[in-house]
Amino acid sequence: MKTDVCRVLPGQAEALEKAAKILQEGGLVAFPTETVYGLGANGLSGDACKKIYEAKGRPSDNPLILHIADLAQLPQIVCQVPPKAKQLMEAFWPGPMTLILPKTALVPDTVTGGLTTVGVRFPSHPVAQALIRAANLPIAAPSANLSGRPSPTEAAHVLHDLNGKIPLILDGGPCEVGLESTIIDATGPEAVILRPGAITKEMIEALLGRAEVDPAVMGQMAPGMTPRAPGMKYTHYAPKANVTVVRGSREKVIDTINARTACDRACGKKVAVLATEENRQNYQADNVFSLGRQEDLCQVGASLFLLLRRCDEVGADQVYAEGFLEQGEGLAIMNRLRKAAGGEILEVD
Repeated sequence: MKTDVCRVLPGQAEALEKAAKILQEGGLVAFPTETVYGLGANGLSGDACKKIYEAKGRPSDNPLILHIADLAQLPQIVCQVPPKAKQLMEAFWPGPMTLILPKTALVPDTVTGGLTTVGVRFPSHPVAQALIRAANLPIAAPSANLSGRPSPTEAAHVLHDLNGKIPLILDGGPCEVGLESTIIDATGPEAVILRPGAITKEMIEALLGRAEVDPAVMGQMAPGMTPRAPGMKYTHYAPKANVTVVRGSREKVIDTINARTACDRACGKKVAVLATEENRQNYQADNVFSLGRQEDLCQVGASLFLLLRRCDEVGADQVYAEGFLEQGEGLAIMNRLRKAAGGEILEVD
């Protein structure tokens, strides 16, 4: 299969029409959102959604998210919208938030992993919205990468992972947020964060008064537990290299990473470090990449997946990443780093 890449510019409808036709005929299209690039299929077709799992190598019990471009599409896929969910929609849609809601019979089990609920998102990216409207159907879309790899924030990342596996990639430029959407279970008495993102716990609590965080966010997923949302159960976001996250006081983090780097390099390993801008000059690794300034967690989140992929490009054998406090967007950043590291967090305080 030949994979075409079409740059989508304002006012150009030809690429969108081509993509919409592919989706309507049961095919796959990668497209940009404000978070990461998604791999889309007709969300009401179980057969079409199976192709997503096949292209990504994704476990079949890992649910998909349905993307809409109009609240009028909700009754087709959701049978109930609780009051808390309505508040969240009014505050954060369109935007990087997914709500878990009770599904209708029209949503195939292939989308939900057999659950009675479905994740729904209303993206703010103009290309994503235009594609959903052109296709006139909810689009099921996880991140457009091979399962377990860093999520794609540029069309080139999608092409690297899925070239020859899908017919079309819509290139809308770099993604602004760079981390997948916040997932909130809105079916119970309290809002529960199943995956943190740019819509933070603090923002949700300012609206609702309270929000819980599922233990799986902190790496406490019980063996055999069924994932309630994408990304809860499996290792994700990992480059080919081993990843170790080091967290603690500035001096101890720098000293620990440098000591380990020296040992690794003595053994012939190539080392990369993901550091904040303030610290990057203090490391002696083969490659040191700046995530951004410590106080600008939005920039850190936006650059994280790009730099994890850069570690592969330079052939790193070992990656060390500075850790962050798990508050604000730091919760989402640490969630992704924890999964990239297979839960290996080295606390050095």
